[in-house]
Amino acid sequence: MSFKVFVDGQEGTTGLRLQDYLAGRTDIELLRIDEAKRKDSAERARLLNAADVAFLCLPDAASREAVSLVSNPNTCIIDASTAFRTDTGWTYGLPELAAGQREAIRASKRIANPGCHATAFILLVRPLVDAGLLPKDYPISAFSLTGYSGGGKSMIAQYEAGGDARLSSPRPYAMAQAHKHLPEMRVQTGIAQAPVFSPIVGNFLKGLSVTVPLHLDRLAAGTTPQQVHEALQRHYAGERFIRVMPLEGEQNLDEGFFDVQGCNDTNRADLFVFGNAERVTLVARLDNLGKGAAGAAVQCMNVHIGAAEDSGLSSGL
Repeated sequence: MSFKVFVDGQEGTTGLRLQDYLAGRTDIELLRIDEAKRKDSAERARLLNAADVAFLCLPDAASREAVSLVSNPNTCIIDASTAFRTDTGWTYGLPELAAGQREAIRASKRIANPGCHATAFILLVRPLVDAGLLPKDYPISAFSLTGYSGGGKSMIAQYEAGGDARLSSPRPYAMAQAHKHLPEMRVQTGIAQAPVFSPIVGNFLKGLSVTVPLHLDRLAAGTTPQQVHEALQRHYAGERFIRVMPLEGEQNLDEGFFDVQGCNDTNRADLFVFGNAERVTLVARLDNLGKGAAGAAVQCMNVHIGAAEDSGLSSGL
């Protein structure tokens, strides 16, 4: 059976990557809009309603407009913007989130694709909340290192043009604690307040790691690094795209340094627990264009249409 798929926003970074994932699929008929009609609402509406699955790779306002154009009750929308990620009428598109999430994605016609930073943060934090190890009112902080492709075409062009010495060093941003991923970080983990979050963009194309430091004496009484690690292992047992790395394993580092780009060109997320009897450092690593964006959207589509979940995707193993 062939499924009709339309990418609204096909020329953006995520849209282009989505088309790469879908191009070789024999079970997908990719609907394309004429370049001259990309902003023609009537033509977009026609294609959106002709699709079995429509990916929205648009700014928030444009995504809301696109949703308003859909009248076909059989069209499944997978939205890559931040517009619907905490909307109770939409299903959060992270199959590994919790028991029953795949079933919800399969049944839903409105799926909100997670943000890249949020995906990594949620993969680390949600299992510890669910296991009762991490109190919901713990004052969490986190920082993220990410490649410049997360900034879209304009940032990619800025970095690849060269000649700007400012871009040679890491650049923290969103300093006012208003990052667009914060609401979903809070809602989808169940914590009481958003984390203090510090994202940093570096001079490399793609790859992302989110780090969450925790004081063990602020967790459930007697919590050890081993228990934290075991909670992650239990939560993700059998998951093809989530790899919980050995506790404190030397193989987790490259001559003592952490490789942010170690999941590039895959749909995999690697989770790590470092630390000692007093403190632990949790790290999640993924490709911000893969499991952090387009790969995650394709994974959700696969779940929804009943295809093999790894169709067109690689775990890199």
